[in-house]
Amino acid sequence: MLQLNFIRENKEVTIAGLKKKYFKEPEAAIEQLLTLDQKRRETQADLDATLAQSNALAKQIGGLMKEGKKDEAEAAKAQTALLKTRSKELEEQLRQAESVLQDELVKLPNLPHESVPEGRTPEENVEVYTWGEQPVLADDAQPHWELIKKYDIIDFELGNKITGAGFPVYKGKAARLQRAMINFFLNEAADAGYLEIQPPILINKESGFGTGQLPDKEGQMYYASDDDLYLIPTAEVPITNIYRDTIVADQELPVKNTAYTPCFRREAGSWGAHVRGLNRLHQFDKVELVQIRKPEESYQALEEMVEHVKGLLQKLNLPFRIIRLCGGDMSFTSALTYDFEVWSAAQQRWLECSSVSNFENYQANRLKLRYKVDGKTQLLHTLNGSALALPRILAALLENNQSAEGIRIPEVLVPYCGFDTIQ
Repeated sequence: MLQLNFIRENKEVTIAGLKKKYFKEPEAAIEQLLTLDQKRRETQADLDATLAQSNALAKQIGGLMKEGKKDEAEAAKAQTALLKTRSKELEEQLRQAESVLQDELVKLPNLPHESVPEGRTPEENVEVYTWGEQPVLADDAQPHWELIKKYDIIDFELGNKITGAGFPVYKGKAARLQRAMINFFLNEAADAGYLEIQPPILINKESGFGTGQLPDKEGQMYYASDDDLYLIPTAEVPITNIYRDTIVADQELPVKNTAYTPCFRREAGSWGAHVRGLNRLHQFDKVELVQIRKPEESYQALEEMVEHVKGLLQKLNLPFRIIRLCGGDMSFTSALTYDFEVWSAAQQRWLECSSVSNFENYQANRLKLRYKVDGKTQLLHTLNGSALALPRILAALLENNQSAEGIRIPEVLVPYCGFDTIQ
């Protein structure tokens, strides 16, 4: 959530940032917000003055009574009663003004960092890095949805029977390979100084609000109505909310946490090869990185996280590229996002497997996540990144490493899964 004082002092910068994110009618939205803010401030000033006058009169009443000025004391009492009624009216007006202001403020997305490129669509994103040679497969090479049938390692029909579309059942070596990747990613994170967390996979509304999923994104999450809880779309949500309503001690910074969780997303699928098989699921496994940093350190931390994800993909020997997202393709809460995409040799296309983002103080403002500088509280910066999301990594591993002898397992994963080939 943007800070009101920043908007007030940087009106044109705010409008320009909203335009870069293609927010609808930013000038009108900011003018309305500032008008509401002015009304709130005037009401607050009126309330403060009324309370001060009431308190001053209350102190006078005792003295008037001692001096025998009963009529003046009674008049002061009557005036105090009127002021108390007025103050209650102003308190209600202030509450309503703050509520309306908050409702409008949470509708504004985060402002993009100056390095975010102009653009509205994925085609306008900017490629900033590529690594690895794209493998040349045999003429009879198959996409992963055919390979999983051939080797009988993932069953979509069984998942459809048990739950529905987008909930696959992993079997045998695919299940072991999933477990191997999770352990590999977690160990790599631990070696990089991240503390492993095992968080709940259900969250309340306060947690959804804190990281920006709520309000307005209820339709993307699975909801347990009887308990008023949501299944998490990513471990970022429960991990970051550990620090909601917290003043982090200086010696505890930086915060670096990692977690493996299943993730759940109701995003509507569409027909076609681009969403077949593991390309788009409603339930999937992911290892997440979360950092909480001082503002002056957050962009260095973002680059460190990008390097960490690069290292994982290089160790898996998967060709990949890094994309800096343009303003119109970024998430609501992000200030700067890098997407990682692995090359799918059988599908002949790039598959997104990670997003690494800096939210600056946008989430921290919603979370009331702060630290102290010279005795004064200031907002921290939050960052997160997938390291990694498993389905498309598995799809690329199966496709890129297929041969006549079977599917070769990356050397780095062999100690974790106990086999070097799926045959």
